Amino acid sequence: MNSVFSGLPTTVFETMSRLAREHDAVNLGQGFPDDPGPEDVRRKAAEAVLTGWNQYPPMMGLPELRQAIAAHYRRFQGLDLDPDRETMVTSGATEAIAGALMALIEPGDEVVLFQPLYDAYLPLVLRAGGVPRFVQLRPPHWRFTAADLAAAFSDRTRVVLFNNPLNPAGVVYGREDLALLAEFCVRHDAIAVCDEVWEHVVFDGLKHIPMIALPGMRERTVKIGSAGKIFSLTGWKVGLVAAAPPLMAVLSKAHQFLTFTTPPNLQAAVAFGLMKDDAYFSAMSAGFQRSRDRLVTGLRDLGLGVLSSSGTYFVNVDIGALGEGDDVAFCERLVREVGVAAIPVSAFYAKDAVRTVARFCFAKTDQTIDRALERLAKLEK
Repeated sequence: MNSVFSGLPTTVFETMSRLAREHDAVNLGQGFPDDPGPEDVRRKAAEAVLTGWNQYPPMMGLPELRQAIAAHYRRFQGLDLDPDRETMVTSGATEAIAGALMALIEPGDEVVLFQPLYDAYLPLVLRAGGVPRFVQLRPPHWRFTAADLAAAFSDRTRVVLFNNPLNPAGVVYGREDLALLAEFCVRHDAIAVCDEVWEHVVFDGLKHIPMIALPGMRERTVKIGSAGKIFSLTGWKVGLVAAAPPLMAVLSKAHQFLTFTTPPNLQAAVAFGLMKDDAYFSAMSAGFQRSRDRLVTGLRDLGLGVLSSSGTYFVNVDIGALGEGDDVAFCERLVREVGVAAIPVSAFYAKDAVRTVARFCFAKTDQTIDRALERLAKLEK
C-alpha cells in the first residue's frame, strides 16, 4: 500500500461528525450549507438528465459551460479567457488541484504551502513526489511577510499552492498580499496553483482579486473555482479551471487520466447558473454574511473572542482567551458536554500547529445557529 495514504490517521472531520451523531449535537463542524441551492439551477440539472445528452461529454467540458466560465470571469473579475484554449471542467476543485500537482511537479520539486491548509493539499503534494515548504500563518490576522516567503522559496520551488479566501481562517487576501506573493513567483519562476473556490463567498464590500490578474502571473497561474461553492451545491463536484494554453495543455492530460469528464447534466446546469444575473450572486453572499453576523453576535454576547472572518463559511473563536491550550480536547469537550460540534484548527497544520483556535460553520439556518448558541451558553468558561 502507498505509504502516503496508508499512514494517514482518521481525520478530525470524521471524528467530530461521529461524535456529533453520537451526542445529537448541533453540527457546526462540517462545511456545507443547510440551504438546498437555487431551485432553477437544480431544475436545469434534472431537465438535462431527462432531455439532454447522458453519454460521455467532451473531456475538456461542455462547450456551453466553458463559454460560460469565460463570460462569468470576464463579468466579475475582468479576465479575458479563451474558452476553447484556457478553460476546463473537472469533477470538483479537489480533482483540479490533484491534477495540477501531478501535471506540474516532478519528484523532488518543492511546493510552497500556507498553513493552516485544506487537508487534501499535503497528501496530494506528497503523492505527486513534491517536497512541501511551509509558510506559517497565525491568528488573529493570518498575514504573511516577505521574510516568511523568503524562508519558504528556493531555487527548487516549482509550485505555490495558495487558497484565497482562506479556509479555515476566513481571510480574504487583497492586492498588497497578492502582489508580494506574485513577486516571489516571478523571481523563482514558480507556478501558482490558486484554489479560489470561495471567490463569491466574500463579505463587507470586499471583492475577490484573482492571482491570474496580477502583473507577471497571467502565464504562470492555474485558477481553480468551484460550482459547488458558488451555488451552495457542494455534492455536485464541478470544478472550473482557467490557465494559459501551455499550462492547460498539460493540465488537461492529467485530467484525462483521472476522471476524464464530469456528468453532462450538472455541466449544463452550472453553465446556466454562471449566466444568472448579478442579483443572485450578491444575494448569495449577503445571505451568508447575515448568517455570519448572527453567529458572531451570539458568540460575542456569550463572551467568546471571535476572530474576524471576511469570507468562506467559517468563523473562528480564540479559545486561548478561555485558558484553553488544546483545541482538540476543547472541541471534544464541547460536543460531549454542550452538544455543539466545531473543528480544532490545529487539524489544518502539518507542523507547529496553532492550538488555541476552534472553527465554527455559519452556513446554517437561523434555527440551527440559535440552537447552537443556546447550548453554547452552558459552556463553563
